[in-house]
Amino acid sequence: MATIAIAGGHGKIALLLSRTLSSAGHDVRGIIRNPDQRSDLAAHGALSIVLDLESTDAETLATELDGVDAVVFAAGAGPGSTSDRKLTVDRDAAVLLGRAAVAAGVRRYVLISSIGVSSPPPEGTDDVFRVYLEAKKAAEDGVKELPLDWTIIRPGELTDDEPTGTVTLTPEDTRGPISRTDVAIVIAALLERDDLAGVTFTALSGSTEVEDALDALVP
Repeated sequence: MATIAIAGGHGKIALLLSRTLSSAGHDVRGIIRNPDQRSDLAAHGALSIVLDLESTDAETLATELDGVDAVVFAAGAGPGSTSDRKLTVDRDAAVLLGRAAVAAGVRRYVLISSIGVSSPPPEGTDDVFRVYLEAKKAAEDGVKELPLDWTIIRPGELTDDEPTGTVTLTPEDTRGPISRTDVAIVIAALLERDDLAGVTFTALSGSTEVEDALDALVP
């Protein structure tokens, strides 16, 4: 079984992913900056790494990744945050995790990005949301430049609906809903495979079993 570190470990997808991975026997470590959240992570089967990704450096983070087999970037500045934090969290922290992974000898990296990053935002897009999309795209580009076995997942509009276990996974940057639990199921399945490095895809609700949908993305 693998040891997996999740940046943004207290996020909704991260907690669902922690539960999914730990239930499968994996060792899960969630990176959080608020120590009060440790009990929530423990309830979902994850140990805690308490570290602020906005104020640390790659070398310090790398020491916390000792023994880790794969990392997942699930962090985000969140609703209501400023443009500056979109850059320091959604962009800079994602690349920082990649640099730390390289320093720690961790090759597998799954980046949770966003739909809409591959085309200019529509006219009238809110300035902060525009920066968010730019930050996500810059994170993708930054991670791609590192010597990592990266996979980028762009979830659709996230819902708290019950999971279906079936999805649509497509290389196209398109729109549609998907439950957070189904996103976690897809990521957990990704981490069990080594044939999807270098692949970017959108994840939406659909009618295809997860493993079959992933098989169709193999280069």
